[in-house]
Amino acid sequence: MAVEQPQAQVPAPARAGEQTRIHNIGYRNYDGPRLGRAYARRSLYSMSLRGSYGLGRSVKSKVLPMLLFVVMCVPALIMVAVAVATKAKDLPVDYTRYAIIMQAVIGLYVASQGPQSVSRDLRFRTVPLYFSRPIETADYVRAKYAALASALFLLTAAPLLVLYVGALLAKLDFWDQTKGFGQGLVSVALLSLLFAGIGLVISAITPRRGFGIAAVIAVLTISYGAVSTVQAIAYDQSSTDAIAWLGLFSPITLIDGVQTAFLGATSAFPGGEGPSSGQGVVYLLAVLGLVAGCYGLLMRRYRKVGL
Repeated sequence: MAVEQPQAQVPAPARAGEQTRIHNIGYRNYDGPRLGRAYARRSLYSMSLRGSYGLGRSVKSKVLPMLLFVVMCVPALIMVAVAVATKAKDLPVDYTRYAIIMQAVIGLYVASQGPQSVSRDLRFRTVPLYFSRPIETADYVRAKYAALASALFLLTAAPLLVLYVGALLAKLDFWDQTKGFGQGLVSVALLSLLFAGIGLVISAITPRRGFGIAAVIAVLTISYGAVSTVQAIAYDQSSTDAIAWLGLFSPITLIDGVQTAFLGATSAFPGGEGPSSGQGVVYLLAVLGLVAGCYGLLMRRYRKVGL
């Protein structure tokens, strides 16, 4: 005997107006002020500058930049303490020589913070989001460049300020110390622009932060080591005319040459054979050309990345 199977229930067709419903969930159009590109550029600059010292990030991110900042200032504090205690008539180190002596710390800072500033954006592909609106490629490059240069200036100018205050406490000649302090600030400003540009260009090539760190250290260290070695050989062979020209092939020796020619500094080249005023013009043009070239390379790089 056959058993009749129950038939499946067929849903009734939806009535007109019940197929689609629009729910009002409370969204409203924004009718406030539009702050525009300038505000976005300032915000990106501020965020990048704070990030260069780990502010607004994890404790782990603060350790290295803050440690390097302390390492830069401690020798200046020791020099000031010695000058005050011994009632010296001058500081142990000129303002323009301090950054040259501490170049290893400066290079390490650039190597650590340059990739931090740009490599993460490349790695996680957030650059196109920046360029969606309202900023453009030039805004991004300028903000990042200015932020790293400002962070470097803070790193290099802080110990000079310590030396200056200490010199005044030691009752050294006010005008001589003020002049030397001003010359030192000009020197580290040029250094900050040059090193920030080199660090960002190298870091923008690869999204891997580790590769960027190694590449920046290699460029800054190997170039200085090679130039210093060849300069020492030229000095031993009495080829003193070649020493000044060899200084054009390393970032730190470029800064040394500029401040020797125009800021009254004593050259750190072998035998103190720094560039003359005429050669100093070449040094200055080389520094400005490298800064402009780094900016141009960054613009070219981010025009492609932002697509």
